[in-house]
Amino acid sequence: MKRGIFILVSLCLVSTVGYFTASKWAIRHETLTFFDAERNRPVAVDIAVRRDKELQADAGLIELPVAILNHGNTVRFTEYSFLANVFAARGYMAVSIQHDLEHDAPLVTKVGELYVGRLPVYQRGVANIMFAVDQLRKLQPNSDYEHLTMVGHSNGGDISMYFAKLFPDRIRKVVTLDNLRVPFMIDGKFKILSFRSKDPVFKPDPGVIPDQEICEKAGITVVNTGYQHVEMSDRGPDVVKESIQGVLDKFLEDDSKLAPLRTNAPGATGLDTVAQARN
Repeated sequence: MKRGIFILVSLCLVSTVGYFTASKWAIRHETLTFFDAERNRPVAVDIAVRRDKELQADAGLIELPVAILNHGNTVRFTEYSFLANVFAARGYMAVSIQHDLEHDAPLVTKVGELYVGRLPVYQRGVANIMFAVDQLRKLQPNSDYEHLTMVGHSNGGDISMYFAKLFPDRIRKVVTLDNLRVPFMIDGKFKILSFRSKDPVFKPDPGVIPDQEICEKAGITVVNTGYQHVEMSDRGPDVVKESIQGVLDKFLEDDSKLAPLRTNAPGATGLDTVAQARN
């Protein structure tokens, strides 16, 4: 059984790599900078979208689903193209937002405060997202801004989960890579996929990740990887990015509920928990 699971994951990984290689040329990236006069703050975004889907949306033939990508602390918004390309290949308009500016105060930890003192950072991230979405409506009106897929790594994952808590009715899915502070939503209103690192330094706060029974009831898939926290961006090794892409692509492909499937089978994917669709 374990050998069969390993073979299945390996085949998915190979086919996914080929798929992205073949479609990458068709994805357009564009970086724009908007200015929020009310907050006296520039908000830069990088857009990734399939050219053919963009043309169809421009013609009013389809409505593009929208994925919002939120970067980790000290990582730039342009350093998650390995995720943006998955969403773009699947027909999404992927929007990566730069949340931190040079003059912003550094991220600090204040034990005893809500989200260990990170709440103002999450609130600023939500404001950036809302402003960027309002600006994008003017440029690409034929996109679905009322049902967003929120994606984020580390601090960006916490921004994603915090946004989902504030606006659950505007969420299609949530994907996080090692968010550490904001607890998962467990009401089952939307599916959640979360990749977890095996890192001696970066550990989630108590109560952030629900137990397995709650995850199964709430439609939450937790993928325990053997990777380091800092590897979950474009800076990470190809094997890390490709294995994450494979599971993410499956998550976007199948709208049935996902459940964690545990296996100890070794392999190049480095995943200890593999997401599979339940029939």
